[in-house]
Amino acid sequence: MPLQEPLVIIPGLMADARLFLPQMVQLGADRPIQIALATKGETVEQMSEDIVAGLPPRFALLGHGLGGDIALDIIRRVPDRVSRVVLMATDPLSEPPQAAAAREARIVAAKSGRLAQAMREEIPLSALADAPWRDEIMALVQDMALGLGEGVFLRQSRALQRRPDQQKTMRKIKLPALVISGDCDTLVPMRRQEFTANLMPFGKLLVIEEAGHLASLEQPEAVSAALAEFLGGPMMLR
Repeated sequence: MPLQEPLVIIPGLMADARLFLPQMVQLGADRPIQIALATKGETVEQMSEDIVAGLPPRFALLGHGLGGDIALDIIRRVPDRVSRVVLMATDPLSEPPQAAAAREARIVAAKSGRLAQAMREEIPLSALADAPWRDEIMALVQDMALGLGEGVFLRQSRALQRRPDQQKTMRKIKLPALVISGDCDTLVPMRRQEFTANLMPFGKLLVIEEAGHLASLEQPEAVSAALAEFLGGPMMLR
């Protein structure tokens, strides 16, 4: 049986491939998986332009957080090359001034050598479901961030501050679209993710129970099963 179309995964703020390692193991036997890190550029548009250059001719797309914003901009650029899209913990609206100001304080902390502290404020313990493995996941969050470094944090933070309102793009997305939300995510509330799913013509919301902002690690089996079902679904819904 031939391999299915590639799945391109764009991890979110200060995350690398390990954010989706369980899904790569689970889904990688059936399809090529490409991880695209948003490390170049200081806006969502610059990051999507950089990533598009290295993508296959046609692919499914998965983005988490900032990665979801970049995924939407990739669809805006090359809609005919994307077969379907998954958005996780993604806020497609521009950042409110209050949130941008709070982010500025974290940028200052990172610039002064306190990246670990900035990440603890960026993804606090309360953003994850209360589970026995929460501390282990938080340690991985720190390890991924420190591995990518202060420069990437600054560029990605600026991109989030300046991110475009993507409602117009989302209304035009005539693709199968799945929004995956952890029911305990305090950073991107359920109401915003419902809005995201409803805005896309073929959007569907899936809630992962006992998971927060990092559902791919908190409930890996549930997320892998959801992705396998969605990726194996009809190519088009029109």
